[in-house]
Amino acid sequence: MKAWFFKFHRWLALVFALPLAVVIVTGLILSFEPWLVTRAIQPDTLNPQKIQALLSRHDPGGQVRALSYRSYDQAIVLGAGRGGGIVVDAVSGQVQAGSSVLASVLGASRGLHEALLANAGWLVTTSTAAMLIIAILGTLMGWPRLANTLAGWHKAMAWGLLPLVVLSPLTALLMAAGVTFTTLPPAAPAAQGPPLTLPAAVQILGRDHDLSTLIWMRPMGGRLLARLAEGGEYTLYAVTNDGATALQRNWPRLWHEGNFAGAWSAAMNVIISVAMIGLLTTGLWIWLRRTLRRRARRSSPA
Repeated sequence: MKAWFFKFHRWLALVFALPLAVVIVTGLILSFEPWLVTRAIQPDTLNPQKIQALLSRHDPGGQVRALSYRSYDQAIVLGAGRGGGIVVDAVSGQVQAGSSVLASVLGASRGLHEALLANAGWLVTTSTAAMLIIAILGTLMGWPRLANTLAGWHKAMAWGLLPLVVLSPLTALLMAAGVTFTTLPPAAPAAQGPPLTLPAAVQILGRDHDLSTLIWMRPMGGRLLARLAEGGEYTLYAVTNDGATALQRNWPRLWHEGNFAGAWSAAMNVIISVAMIGLLTTGLWIWLRRTLRRRARRSSPA
């Protein structure tokens, strides 16, 4: 049975090596984003009046329904959708020609990480499931005999970081399945009045919160939601005429994205990504070395 586990473990890794490599490397890049965001926040530099002035200037018709703020390059993006919208310098108020290099790298990495930039989200999900199965099969092969060899280091990394190695693909699959362990409040009834406009929502959110911590604000599930980076944690709020109400924590997303404890959770994801790159690289190298040795024995004269 152990030999079967070993073969399945090896061939799953070989079949999904390329998409896994892309997902893991882009995951490493994205691991730095929460740290970049939180360290760049300058308290009280963004207030409702400034955002409302930018909306009035660049969206006089009130067509914009969502916005996001990138603290690491002090840019506000007016409009929904990744890669779209009007990029405005939060300091000067001028429209920028496009996103900064850093924002472009993070955006491209996210596109690759989630869908391989080819609407292949199914392949990412399948590869993630394969990653989880590979980790489980590794444990079923029994306790390792550690040694100062390539195989020994491969096993030491896998067992030493086993909870984190399992947690990353597991939380990704929970996110893909829509599992949040939360209950989203029902949408506000229409009888309470017309939909909340973005400028009004900005004013309401800014009453009790520093908008310098804003990540994004957009309609979702019949409500206007806002995500803020407060105390190192990305907190979700429902914004209504009555105020901003914090929603329950979506732990699968918080753990997977590493944005629940500032630099510490970001560092955790960096460690996981580096370990997974090491596991994939050493595993493939072990297989390649054994394959070459086997071929050499077959080709050698008897």
